[in-house]
Amino acid sequence: MPDYKSQSRRIYVGLQEGVCAISGQGDTWISGDVTPLAHASARLSASPVVGGRAYLAAYEAGVYRTDDGGQTWKRLDAYPSPYAHSIAAHPSDGGTVYVGSEPASLYNSSDGGESWQECTGFTAVPESDQWGFHIETRKSHVRDLRVAPHDAGYLYAAIEEGGMVRSRDGGATWKQLPGIHDDVHCIALSGARPKSLYVATSRAPYRTDDEGDNWEVISDGVDGRYALHIAVAPDDADLVLLTASGNSRRENPQFYRSIDGGRSWKPITSAAKDGDMVVAFEWDLQSPGTVYAGTESGTIVRSQDHGETWQQLPVNLPKLAVGAFAVTSV
Repeated sequence: MPDYKSQSRRIYVGLQEGVCAISGQGDTWISGDVTPLAHASARLSASPVVGGRAYLAAYEAGVYRTDDGGQTWKRLDAYPSPYAHSIAAHPSDGGTVYVGSEPASLYNSSDGGESWQECTGFTAVPESDQWGFHIETRKSHVRDLRVAPHDAGYLYAAIEEGGMVRSRDGGATWKQLPGIHDDVHCIALSGARPKSLYVATSRAPYRTDDEGDNWEVISDGVDGRYALHIAVAPDDADLVLLTASGNSRRENPQFYRSIDGGRSWKPITSAAKDGDMVVAFEWDLQSPGTVYAGTESGTIVRSQDHGETWQQLPVNLPKLAVGAFAVTSV
């Protein structure tokens, strides 16, 4: 078996004013140049199929792709919407990518973003006329988007504000999932237990064990209702990381770890200094137990023991964007 822990890694990092990539292994890491953007990074997704390829959704700046590991980024001008809030590369088809937009809608490309089609079944959901947003000048939007690791026909979309929707046929048709708070921020799935999902909302974190048909609040031990980002270990569906704060202004930010599927949480104090919020984190799919996290101030930390202990990487970046993080092999 390959020793993935000894192999170099590349981390794509979304910033408030750009995007960059850092690469390395062990204690040796190099930060690449920052590519400036007209708007903050929203979400990043690295292709598991095409080496050096990753996609970036950048809010009102559109969609970008890199084919050289983050050295350069190409704006995909054919993308038909002025908004791009979330993005997901297909796990086995190197040309297919999905983007969530505003008003809440979904687009997909089969040629790496050179052309796009709207997934009309997304807005055909009967409940879509109830989707909205609390700021009058903005509309509902697809805050997060995930393709299930066990079956690429399963897609999940988090709508802010509109709850969760699910597709079982590759995005052709969708179903609204009841029983969850409507202001959804982030989705987490693990190949270790495909029917389980974790979701961060502005009310609390949630869990489902039946693909989203039924939900439960999992906030025991979380001091702050505003759950911002959540991620579950690829090899252990009960090991979950969560960042939360007191409100949307990110007051009293806390980073948490659960080893029992979110039924109880304990604070992680070694990943960030007081007041510096952990805003993005991603598990290394090729090295189970390894997870990388980024703080708002630009610090990158790593754990190699499922989040028990953390070490800072020797890089300093500008201010990080929420949730814009992707890990892959070099």
